[in-house]
Amino acid sequence: MYTFESRIRYSETDSEGKLTMASLINYFQDCSTFQSEDLGLGLGYLREMHMVWVLSSWQIVVERYPALGERVRIGTLPYALKGFLGYRNFFMTDEKGEYLARANSLWSLLDTRTNKPVAIPDAMMEGYQLEEKLEMKYAPRKIVVPPGGIQRESVVVKQHHLDTNHHVNNQQFIDIAMDYLPECFAVGQVRAEYKRQAFLGDVLMPRVSEEADRVCVTLENQEGSPYVVAEFGK
Repeated sequence: MYTFESRIRYSETDSEGKLTMASLINYFQDCSTFQSEDLGLGLGYLREMHMVWVLSSWQIVVERYPALGERVRIGTLPYALKGFLGYRNFFMTDEKGEYLARANSLWSLLDTRTNKPVAIPDAMMEGYQLEEKLEMKYAPRKIVVPPGGIQRESVVVKQHHLDTNHHVNNQQFIDIAMDYLPECFAVGQVRAEYKRQAFLGDVLMPRVSEEADRVCVTLENQEGSPYVVAEFGK
């Protein structure tokens, strides 16, 4: 298990002074990145090996959003490596050690020269120590989208949406999708199924489907194929 400690900053909070979902995801991403860098399996190693980890799915369950100034502990643990797939949990706890949020994620390792899956090398198999998966209610990876849905205003991918892989970062996809939630919708769980990468200049076409206890936002290309399907539950 890899952990680091932090304190909730003003820049990470919403209008109520609570940690935003975008900032929570960034904490989780940073945690796994720190672990990889400390193991010598980070960005430099991946570039040298012509590889990249691409997120396939998220499930994030929030017990409580911490407030400005709270001290928190963020952790991650890989629990399975199979073929080209990596399974990884994340968590955030408060000063008492109580869970604020837990997450499950699935990652695919791609060859950057072919954009196709590649087997996880021995160095990663040996470097990432597998642990028992966290206790949480695991949802299916596949998200069932309600029929219909309303088309909303499009978003053009800008430079600030991109990460070091030069595609839209997974957190940015979630942040964009959350702009289409109903006012005062309290997000208790996020699930996301990533279908394709989006790059600078691509146009994201949101389709929003609402039910009593959840909202699905599908960000599609101009041909109607999804980049990501995001589900927000209460």
